[in-house]
Amino acid sequence: MAPRLGLAGMTLALGLAATGTAQAGSLTLPAPDTGTGLSVTEALDQRHSVRDFREGPISLANAGQILWAAQGTNRPEGRTAPSAGGLYPLTVYLVAGAVADLPAGIYRFLPEGHRLERVAEGDQRDRLARAARGQTWVRGAPAVLVITAVYARTTGKYGNRGRRYVHIEVGHAGQNVYLQAEALGLGTVMVGAFADAAVARILGLEEKAVPLALMPIGRPG
Repeated sequence: MAPRLGLAGMTLALGLAATGTAQAGSLTLPAPDTGTGLSVTEALDQRHSVRDFREGPISLANAGQILWAAQGTNRPEGRTAPSAGGLYPLTVYLVAGAVADLPAGIYRFLPEGHRLERVAEGDQRDRLARAARGQTWVRGAPAVLVITAVYARTTGKYGNRGRRYVHIEVGHAGQNVYLQAEALGLGTVMVGAFADAAVARILGLEEKAVPLALMPIGRPG
Protein backbone atom coordinates (compact mmCIF):
# COMPACT_ATOMS: atom_id res chain seq x y z
CA MET A 1 0.00 0.00 0.00
CA ALA A 2 2.96 2.34 0.53
CA PRO A 3 2.95 5.11 -2.10
CA ARG A 4 6.08 5.50 -4.19
CA LEU A 5 8.22 8.62 -4.10
CA GLY A 6 7.96 10.10 -7.57
CA LEU A 7 10.58 12.18 -9.37
CA ALA A 8 8.84 15.42 -8.43
CA GLY A 9 8.77 14.50 -4.75
CA MET A 10 12.44 13.49 -4.79
CA THR A 11 13.45 16.70 -6.56
CA LEU A 12 11.65 18.78 -3.94
CA ALA A 13 13.21 16.77 -1.13
CA LEU A 14 16.67 17.30 -2.56
CA GLY A 15 15.92 20.98 -3.03
CA LEU A 16 15.00 21.29 0.62
CA ALA A 17 18.20 19.48 1.61
CA ALA A 18 20.21 21.98 -0.39
CA THR A 19 18.72 25.07 1.25
CA GLY A 20 21.05 24.90 4.25
CA THR A 21 18.86 26.85 6.68
CA ALA A 22 16.15 25.69 9.05
CA GLN A 23 13.48 28.12 7.85
CA ALA A 24 14.39 27.99 4.20
CA GLY A 25 11.19 26.60 2.74
CA SER A 26 8.63 23.86 2.55
CA LEU A 27 8.39 20.46 0.91
CA THR A 28 5.34 19.10 -0.87
CA LEU A 29 4.96 15.47 0.14
CA PRO A 30 4.12 12.62 -2.24
CA ALA A 31 0.35 12.42 -2.66
CA PRO A 32 -1.36 10.13 -0.13
CA ASP A 33 -2.39 6.71 -1.40
CA THR A 34 -6.14 6.28 -0.95
CA GLY A 35 -6.33 3.04 -2.93
CA THR A 36 -6.63 -0.52 -1.74
CA GLY A 37 -4.71 -1.99 1.15
CA LEU A 38 -5.63 -3.62 4.44
CA SER A 39 -9.31 -3.43 5.23
CA VAL A 40 -10.31 -1.45 8.31
CA THR A 41 -11.25 -4.73 9.97
CA GLU A 42 -7.81 -6.23 9.25
CA ALA A 43 -6.04 -3.13 10.52
CA LEU A 44 -8.11 -3.14 13.71
CA ASP A 45 -7.44 -6.83 14.24
CA GLN A 46 -3.68 -6.39 13.81
CA ARG A 47 -3.29 -3.06 15.63
CA HIS A 48 -0.96 -3.14 18.64
CA SER A 49 1.54 -0.87 20.34
CA VAL A 50 5.16 -1.15 19.17
CA ARG A 51 8.13 -0.03 21.27
CA ASP A 52 10.97 -1.83 19.48
CA PHE A 53 11.97 -0.57 16.04
CA ARG A 54 14.36 -1.89 13.43
CA GLU A 55 17.29 0.20 12.29
CA GLY A 56 17.05 1.90 8.92
CA PRO A 57 14.95 4.71 7.50
CA ILE A 58 11.31 4.84 6.63
CA SER A 59 10.36 6.32 3.26
CA LEU A 60 9.26 9.90 2.78
CA ALA A 61 6.09 8.57 1.17
CA ASN A 62 5.27 6.53 4.29
CA ALA A 63 5.95 9.51 6.55
CA GLY A 64 3.60 11.58 4.41
CA GLN A 65 0.95 8.89 4.50
CA ILE A 66 1.10 8.75 8.30
CA LEU A 67 0.82 12.54 8.55
CA TRP A 68 -2.13 12.52 6.18
CA ALA A 69 -3.86 9.90 8.33
CA ALA A 70 -3.34 12.06 11.42
CA GLN A 71 -4.53 15.41 10.10
CA GLY A 72 -4.65 15.40 6.32
CA THR A 73 -7.41 16.83 4.18
CA ASN A 74 -9.86 14.38 2.64
CA ARG A 75 -12.38 16.86 1.21
CA PRO A 76 -12.74 20.65 0.99
CA GLU A 77 -12.59 22.04 4.54
CA GLY A 78 -12.49 18.54 6.02
CA ARG A 79 -9.81 16.31 7.50
CA THR A 80 -9.23 12.63 8.15
CA ALA A 81 -9.88 13.04 11.91
CA PRO A 82 -13.12 14.65 13.15
CA SER A 83 -12.97 17.93 15.04
CA ALA A 84 -15.63 19.58 17.22
CA GLY A 85 -17.15 22.43 15.24
CA GLY A 86 -14.64 21.89 12.44
CA LEU A 87 -12.21 24.10 14.37
CA TYR A 88 -9.09 21.88 14.03
CA PRO A 89 -6.98 22.91 17.04
CA LEU A 90 -4.29 20.27 16.37
CA THR A 91 -0.96 20.70 14.63
CA VAL A 92 1.28 17.69 13.98
CA TYR A 93 5.07 17.88 13.90
CA LEU A 94 7.43 15.32 12.39
CA VAL A 95 10.70 14.87 14.27
CA ALA A 96 12.70 13.16 11.53
CA GLY A 97 15.93 11.32 12.26
CA ALA A 98 15.98 8.61 9.57
CA VAL A 99 13.46 9.44 6.83
CA ALA A 100 14.75 8.75 3.32
CA ASP A 101 15.26 11.86 1.17
CA LEU A 102 14.48 14.17 4.10
CA PRO A 103 17.21 15.95 6.09
CA ALA A 104 17.06 15.28 9.83
CA GLY A 105 15.11 17.97 11.58
CA ILE A 106 11.74 19.07 12.91
CA TYR A 107 8.93 19.73 10.45
CA ARG A 108 5.46 21.19 10.86
CA PHE A 109 2.81 19.37 8.82
CA LEU A 110 0.62 21.70 6.77
CA PRO A 111 -2.54 19.82 5.75
CA GLU A 112 -3.44 22.31 3.04
CA GLY A 113 -1.22 21.32 0.16
CA HIS A 114 0.07 18.22 2.03
CA ARG A 115 3.36 19.94 2.87
CA LEU A 116 6.13 20.00 5.46
CA GLU A 117 7.65 23.21 6.77
CA ARG A 118 11.04 22.85 8.43
CA VAL A 119 11.30 24.58 11.79
CA ALA A 120 14.61 23.17 13.11
CA GLU A 121 17.64 21.36 11.70
CA GLY A 122 19.39 18.27 12.96
CA ASP A 123 18.39 15.02 14.65
CA GLN A 124 16.40 15.97 17.74
CA ARG A 125 15.31 12.47 18.77
CA ASP A 126 17.78 12.22 21.66
CA ARG A 127 16.56 15.51 23.15
CA LEU A 128 12.98 14.40 22.68
CA ALA A 129 13.68 11.06 24.41
CA ARG A 130 15.24 12.86 27.38
CA ALA A 131 12.15 15.06 27.59
CA ALA A 132 10.08 11.84 27.53
CA ARG A 133 11.73 10.51 30.69
CA GLY A 134 14.34 8.53 28.78
CA GLN A 135 11.92 6.27 26.90
CA THR A 136 14.26 4.52 24.48
CA TRP A 137 11.62 3.93 21.80
CA VAL A 138 11.38 7.69 21.28
CA ARG A 139 15.10 7.76 20.47
CA GLY A 140 15.14 4.48 18.54
CA ALA A 141 12.31 5.13 16.07
CA PRO A 142 13.25 6.63 12.67
CA ALA A 143 10.71 9.41 13.23
CA VAL A 144 8.37 10.69 15.91
CA LEU A 145 5.07 12.50 15.46
CA VAL A 146 4.26 15.14 18.06
CA ILE A 147 0.60 16.11 18.27
CA THR A 148 0.11 19.62 19.63
CA ALA A 149 -2.95 21.76 20.24
CA VAL A 150 -4.06 25.33 20.77
CA TYR A 151 -6.96 24.95 23.19
CA ALA A 152 -8.25 28.46 22.48
CA ARG A 153 -9.33 27.47 18.99
CA THR A 154 -11.95 25.21 20.55
CA THR A 155 -12.63 26.79 23.94
CA GLY A 156 -13.36 30.09 22.19
CA LYS A 157 -16.59 28.47 20.97
CA TYR A 158 -17.30 25.81 23.59
CA GLY A 159 -15.81 27.28 26.77
CA ASN A 160 -13.93 25.02 29.19
CA ARG A 161 -15.77 22.00 27.79
CA GLY A 162 -13.72 22.54 24.66
CA ARG A 163 -10.62 21.17 26.39
CA ARG A 164 -12.32 17.79 26.56
CA TYR A 165 -13.17 18.03 22.87
CA VAL A 166 -9.51 18.69 22.05
CA HIS A 167 -8.44 15.58 23.98
CA ILE A 168 -11.05 13.51 22.16
CA GLU A 169 -9.64 14.81 18.88
CA VAL A 170 -6.12 13.73 19.84
CA GLY A 171 -7.54 10.24 20.36
CA HIS A 172 -9.11 10.29 16.89
CA ALA A 173 -5.84 11.36 15.28
CA GLY A 174 -3.81 8.84 17.28
CA GLN A 175 -6.00 5.91 16.31
CA ASN A 176 -5.78 6.97 12.65
CA VAL A 177 -2.00 6.84 12.98
CA TYR A 178 -2.14 3.38 14.57
CA LEU A 179 -4.30 1.98 11.79
CA GLN A 180 -2.36 3.65 8.97
CA ALA A 181 0.92 2.43 10.41
CA GLU A 182 -0.43 -1.11 10.53
CA ALA A 183 -1.56 -0.88 6.91
CA LEU A 184 1.96 0.21 5.89
CA GLY A 185 3.74 -2.54 7.84
CA LEU A 186 4.94 0.01 10.40
CA GLY A 187 4.35 0.34 14.12
CA THR A 188 3.76 3.05 16.68
CA VAL A 189 2.86 3.67 20.31
CA MET A 190 1.08 6.57 21.99
CA VAL A 191 3.39 8.23 24.51
CA GLY A 192 1.93 10.58 27.10
CA ALA A 193 4.74 10.66 29.69
CA PHE A 194 6.95 13.66 28.91
CA ALA A 195 7.82 17.10 30.21
CA ASP A 196 5.49 19.45 28.39
CA ALA A 197 7.71 22.52 28.67
CA ALA A 198 10.79 20.65 27.43
CA VAL A 199 8.97 19.27 24.37
CA ALA A 200 7.53 22.72 23.65
CA ARG A 201 11.05 24.20 23.70
CA ILE A 202 12.40 21.52 21.37
CA LEU A 203 9.63 22.24 18.86
CA GLY A 204 9.78 26.00 19.34
CA LEU A 205 6.03 26.12 19.98
CA GLU A 206 4.19 29.39 20.30
CA GLU A 207 3.08 30.26 23.82
CA LYS A 208 -0.53 29.08 23.42
CA ALA A 209 0.37 25.70 21.87
CA VAL A 210 0.89 22.63 24.04
CA PRO A 211 2.24 19.15 23.17
CA LEU A 212 -0.26 16.40 23.99
CA ALA A 213 1.16 13.17 22.53
CA LEU A 214 4.29 11.63 21.02
CA MET A 215 4.02 8.76 18.52
CA PRO A 216 7.30 7.06 17.46
CA ILE A 217 7.05 5.56 13.97
CA GLY A 218 9.12 2.74 12.44
CA ARG A 219 9.30 -0.87 11.34
CA PRO A 220 8.57 -3.25 14.21
CA GLY A 221 11.68 -4.91 15.59
